[in-house]
Amino acid sequence: MKKTKILSKILYAVTKGLAWIYLVIGLYGSFAWMTKTNIQTVDTTTIINYPFTDRSFLILDNDQSYFLFAFLLPVLSYTLFFWLLSKVFRVFFQQKLFTQTNIKHLKRFYLANIILPIVVVAFSSFFIQIEKGIFVMIALHLFLGIFIFIISEIFNQGLSLQNEQDLYI
Repeated sequence: MKKTKILSKILYAVTKGLAWIYLVIGLYGSFAWMTKTNIQTVDTTTIINYPFTDRSFLILDNDQSYFLFAFLLPVLSYTLFFWLLSKVFRVFFQQKLFTQTNIKHLKRFYLANIILPIVVVAFSSFFIQIEKGIFVMIALHLFLGIFIFIISEIFNQGLSLQNEQDLYI
C-alpha cells in the first residue's frame, strides 16, 4: 500500500499541475482573443503569441464559433477533467480509504467522464464540424468513467463493511 500512496501523491501533483496549466492557457487565450492583445491575423487564422514575444503559442481559426467550441470549451473541459482526476488520486493516499467523501470524489469523476464528453460534443456539433478522432476520445472517457464507477462500487461495499464492523466492536 506504501507504493500506491507514493504513486498516487505523485500523480495527484502532476494532474493538479495540468489542471492549472489548462486553466491558465484558457484564460490567456480568452484574454488575448477578447482584448486583441498579442494577436496576429493571417488570412482566416488567428495566431496568439506567447506573452511579450512574437513566437506563436496558439494557432486558431479566425472565427468566434471555432474559438468558443473548438478551443475554449475543450480547454476548460480538460481543466475540469484533470482537477477531478487529481481528486481521484488524492483518494488513494488518504489515511482512511472507505469514506463518503472519497466516494463522492469518485462519483463526480465517473459522472463527468460518462456524461460531459457526449454533451459537450453534441452541443458543439451545432456550431462546428466535429473531427472523427473525437469519437475515440469520447469512447476512452466513457471506458474510464465506467472503470471508476466500478471502483466506486467497491468503495461503497468497503464503506458498508467498515460500518458494519464498527457496529460490532
